Amino acid sequence: PFKGVWSGGGGGPRVYFQSPPGAAGEGPGGTDDEGPVRRQGKVTVKYDRKELRKRLNLEEWILEQLTRLYDCQEEEIPELEIDVDELLDMESDDTRAARVKELLVDCYKPTEAFISGLLDKIRGMQKLSTPQKK
Repeated sequence: PFKGVWSGGGGGPRVYFQSPPGAAGEGPGGTDDEGPVRRQGKVTVKYDRKELRKRLNLEEWILEQLTRLYDCQEEEIPELEIDVDELLDMESDDTRAARVKELLVDCYKPTEAFISGLLDKIRGMQKLSTPQKK
């Protein structure tokens, strides 16, 4: 079955959101009665929300395209890892296109439209790789 690995590999970055103390949504009445005990998550990686939204939209688009290309349900898509950060690291659109083509080697439908669409969508995106811990 498909595992959501588009954004950075199987054990990729996990993102936790944490409200500042006393912020709305902190507790039933927005109170902070139990202090830090209740907040289990820490913000391990800080990302721009817009960038996360873009990435999520991209992942949904990729899934939709792959279900069409492979003519199957989402769960039946062959396990392939389109790592957007890896693509963003590459020098040119030609190398990116070659990499995606390589990943889709077992797809019997034409992949050119998907590849050019993907390259258009990632143009200008930022990498979401985990920053080094200090």
